[in-house]
Amino acid sequence: MIRIAVLGAGRVGALIARDLAADPRIEVLAADVREEALEPLAADGIPTRATDLSESGAVRDLIADADVVVGAVPGSMGFGLLETLIEAAKPVVDISFPPEDLRDLDEKAREHDVSAVVDCGVAPGLSNLMVGLSAAELEKVDLVRILVGGLPVEPEEPWGYRAVFSPADVIEEYVRPCRMRIDGEDVVAEALSDVERVVFEDVGVLEAFNTDGLRSLLDTIDAPTMVEKTLRWPGHAEKARALRDGGFFGESPVRIGGVEVVPRELAVRLLAEAWALREGEEEFTLLLVEVEGGGVRERWKLLDRTDPVTGATSMARTTGFPAAAVARLLAEGRWERPGVQPTEALAGDPEVAQAVLQAVRERGVSIRRDRTVV
Repeated sequence: MIRIAVLGAGRVGALIARDLAADPRIEVLAADVREEALEPLAADGIPTRATDLSESGAVRDLIADADVVVGAVPGSMGFGLLETLIEAAKPVVDISFPPEDLRDLDEKAREHDVSAVVDCGVAPGLSNLMVGLSAAELEKVDLVRILVGGLPVEPEEPWGYRAVFSPADVIEEYVRPCRMRIDGEDVVAEALSDVERVVFEDVGVLEAFNTDGLRSLLDTIDAPTMVEKTLRWPGHAEKARALRDGGFFGESPVRIGGVEVVPRELAVRLLAEAWALREGEEEFTLLLVEVEGGGVRERWKLLDRTDPVTGATSMARTTGFPAAAVARLLAEGRWERPGVQPTEALAGDPEVAQAVLQAVRERGVSIRRDRTVV
């Protein structure tokens, strides 16, 4: 049996655990500090263990028998957890999206002969894989443009949004400086800036604004212009920017009635309720990747919706299925390159890259690739 430990049992982690457990070759152990998050998995017969995943000693004990580990913790915990897993010499797939550059652990991973595939979700993740595949087939790359978002089908005021992953990580997207490249110059823009309207015939009018999703692509893909934007229903960026600029996403404590309060922690608590996906509410995830060069445009489009049978959100599906696919490839020995590798590195082995895309498609996620002359 292949033994895979899934660390983190939120919407995405739980879906990864279930997807892997459906494979008769794989024995899954799911862990989270929250008993309530583990209970549905245990009810489905998946072994679970309540563990504080911020404690390196506890994590080492937990994964001692694992062949592969999947990191599905909040971004604030991602770097520390990955370092622990590398030091334990365990192959890793990570989706945590921390503020740190996980490639800073590359040398340590090589020293421990560990393969770690990071930023392995939808974007970053599938978006990186798509860019890598297109770049490998074009004579040169002039432009990379990525638009991505997870949204409720029926937007409600005042936010027009539901948090289909950690609200803390959503807020992090709204405050983290955005790295991009424009006409050959590396620039840093403010999050939630440069709002534009974009029309999708199967969705409607959305707005797109700057976020810091390019990450490793700025180093691994040679293109003079590279941008990444998040998609929301129109009006959301203005409201989120008002909260941020008003100090509600700040991390310095303020004293209120003799009690110190961290504004961002309060905002996370309140917005988690305001942005919570309602029972039976449908949402969708849309990803558009455009790569241009040498008079050719490659256009990738992913669209997925809430699974009507299982209730799994599209964001969990499009993030979790790629991670589960890569975890299986690591367990099978089909990717054994030591070091910390961003997901676009998988495009260096077309069979591996296509296996990931095929696994995602087989689970009902629509992915189209078109090429036109421009």
